[in-house]
Amino acid sequence: MTYAVASAEAYRFPLSGLLALATAGFITILTEALPAGLLPQIGANLSVSEALAGQLVTIYAVGSLLAAIPLTAATQGVRRRPLLLIAIIGFAVANTVTAISADYILTMLARFIAGVSAGLLWALLAGYAGRMVPDHMKGRAIAVAMIGTPLALSLGIPAGTFIGSVIGWRACFGLMSVLALILIAWVMAKVPDFPGQAVGERHSLARVFAIPGVRPVLFVTLAFVLAHNILYTYIAPFLATANMVEQTDLVLLVFGINALGGIGIVGALIDRRLRELTLLSTILFGLSALAVGIWNEAPAVIYMAVGVWGLAFGGAATLFQTAIANAAGEAADVAQSMLVTAWNIAIAGGGIIGGLLLEKVGAHVFAPALLCLLGPTLIVAWAARRKGFPKPKAA
Repeated sequence: MTYAVASAEAYRFPLSGLLALATAGFITILTEALPAGLLPQIGANLSVSEALAGQLVTIYAVGSLLAAIPLTAATQGVRRRPLLLIAIIGFAVANTVTAISADYILTMLARFIAGVSAGLLWALLAGYAGRMVPDHMKGRAIAVAMIGTPLALSLGIPAGTFIGSVIGWRACFGLMSVLALILIAWVMAKVPDFPGQAVGERHSLARVFAIPGVRPVLFVTLAFVLAHNILYTYIAPFLATANMVEQTDLVLLVFGINALGGIGIVGALIDRRLRELTLLSTILFGLSALAVGIWNEAPAVIYMAVGVWGLAFGGAATLFQTAIANAAGEAADVAQSMLVTAWNIAIAGGGIIGGLLLEKVGAHVFAPALLCLLGPTLIVAWAARRKGFPKPKAA
């Protein structure tokens, strides 16, 4: 009887703890992107131009990009929950400083610290979620832990922008600090602790990069997210070609709602169909790009294509993080830090490449550029049938 109870406890799905991880992801995305919707307020309050205010987003991404790999490698031996709490405390401190700072340089420093915290946190989340459940539930657990991302993109940022316009941008960052403090108590109550790795079990970057399956997942992540960010970053000028620029908020709402649907589908099926879902997401994204390339002046087609694109992208983070966690095994945290770095390179690359394409050629070239990236993505994902995106094992 005691054994049966212990067994039931061991296999009980830790929803509350996983939702705490999801909330950490939600805070991360909201902290990163919220300034974009409040640039006029922030610029006026800090006595800088909107262009300089926009660098609050850039410096955050730089912090994440620089910190993810070295911090994860350096903290392999640290117990997991204290490390997670340090990252969350970093957000609480950085957002508090942002909320009260009247100095642009100090605010930029706080944003850099927030980015460093994000780099560490993103490297932890998927591996942490996977350790909280048995192997056959890893995909589902990671899907729950990652749900904070689409929620922040589709609901949190629009809501935060609206709230900021009502109560002020500083109050918004103050509210995020309060949420981080609540999250600290939640993590301590519901998220289990795990040991770090012993000295002899720690993994070098070169060794992790050489693990079969890691490189294909990193390539697929980089190319897929680069394609996404070229279009997402410059969605407004792209929509202008169809005289839809005034509908940008509605188009993004369609994207966000369908992204939530995508993560729901991935969460339900990923433990059995990771390979098929990855291939299908890439194909659907490619078909969306093809559709907007051919019928780029038809609003109905654009709405449908954006909906399919959102469906394809919604579960992408979960797919790639689960794939690299499965491939890397005990080296999952280091592999995740590489994936975080690839993701941030893709975000920065999307802004740079998309901007160059827009300036030199025009928004009509986005669709062919996306297809040039998604073709190799599909080929690499398809070829990684043994490691990376393996076929499901026969029952």
